Amino acid sequence: GHNVLIREKTIIGNNVLVGSNVIIDGNVIIGNNVSIQGNVYIPTDVIIEDNVFIGPCAVLANDKYPIRKEYNPMGPILRKGASIGANATILPGVEIGEGAMVAAGALVTHNVPPWKLAIGFPAKVKDLPDDLKQLNSI
Repeated sequence: GHNVLIREKTIIGNNVLVGSNVIIDGNVIIGNNVSIQGNVYIPTDVIIEDNVFIGPCAVLANDKYPIRKEYNPMGPILRKGASIGANATILPGVEIGEGAMVAAGALVTHNVPPWKLAIGFPAKVKDLPDDLKQLNSI
């Protein structure tokens, strides 16, 4: 995409789409077949595994207490096949399990187990509907 910033120490796999106005702040690992839509912010110390989708305007955070405690960045981990909806926010240190989905606009404050759905503000974990358990190719 246009107007993309990818900082140092970022490792990006094969077949990765990066939309316009995306910021990847460095020291980030991105696997293969990942789709990062426009206006996404990815801070330092994030791991994104293979076949992950990150919807437009999603925000990942890595600092639990900005300007309040010693800076100890802990970025989220997005496991294989995770899908993050538009405008979702994933807080520091949160792990989104393999095949899990985060609904649009959700605020994820706790880990999401594999093949579950996080929905709401703050997000609550629910069962993933059966018709959403098959991954499409990215």
